[in-house]
Amino acid sequence: MKFKIVVLFITTFLAVNFQVSAQESTETLLKNAQEIAKKDGKSIFIKFEASWCGWCHKMTKDMKSETTKKFFEDNYIAVPIVVKEAKGKEHLENPGSTELLKQYKGDKAGLPFWVILDSDLKVITNSFDTNGQNLGGPASVEEVKEFINKIKKSAKNVTEKDIENITKQFVSH
Repeated sequence: MKFKIVVLFITTFLAVNFQVSAQESTETLLKNAQEIAKKDGKSIFIKFEASWCGWCHKMTKDMKSETTKKFFEDNYIAVPIVVKEAKGKEHLENPGSTELLKQYKGDKAGLPFWVILDSDLKVITNSFDTNGQNLGGPASVEEVKEFINKIKKSAKNVTEKDIENITKQFVSH
């Protein structure tokens, strides 16, 4: 009986330990994204998100919709980074996510918070609007217009059709 308890304890310990370290570090994610961005001539779109964040899920859905997915894939290396998880779900966070969020001044902003980098990891733009407020997952007509202006600074090619598709997809009805 003691042997079974010890085995159960060790198995549980290893499972929890594996779960804690299952997420890739932000350092690894950025290094991999940078390599691809340099090779493919794309920008890096970092989106800080959490499992509890409805706006994060909406933005992901909007970026991966049938009408916008190709645009975002053609222009960006998407790097979702999990941060600010609820108590008990901290194991979902990418190691280094809190520090990276602070580095980009997003630690006081809500989620999602995003930053677009060039292939040298220099900031092109971020989700702060002209008033210093976080656009987050843009949903109003005004927010989406500002988002598109930021996209124009960072994407290789933005057509009128892309703008139309992004606007239709992102604006909440």
